[in-house]
Amino acid sequence: MNHERLPPEFRERTKIYSAGVIRLYARMPKVREEARILGKKLLRSGTGVAARVRKASRARSDEEFVSRLTGALQDADENQMWLELLREECGAAPADTEPLEKEAGELMTIMTSMLNRAKEKERTEAKRREAEVKKLKNGNPENLKH
Repeated sequence: MNHERLPPEFRERTKIYSAGVIRLYARMPKVREEARILGKKLLRSGTGVAARVRKASRARSDEEFVSRLTGALQDADENQMWLELLREECGAAPADTEPLEKEAGELMTIMTSMLNRAKEKERTEAKRREAEVKKLKNGNPENLKH
């Protein structure tokens, strides 16, 4: 199993982000029902970012890696929306939400780049396998040796 699919610095960065979400949730006033509900959604998706990144880093295959990291990307995007709604509709202070919104955006940019590279690697590997199969069908197995 490859434990090094993601840099430890990136794993730590997502953990710090999730900790920031927890701290924001802990200090949020939960008097308004909508703020309480959105706060719980924020907490779930915010902690999901680091959890899914950790799962992606321990993926057993490229397909599993892409799937797990895609989940983390979706959680970050969802989290950014809850932060925006808390700020715009529930009166959360911009000073509390905007740094997390910015970090969510940066994490999404990084994860998108990682996913694009992983998907390109998958496409390249698929083309290589197709070429090997074609060579086999043409009756020349010697061409398969690397």
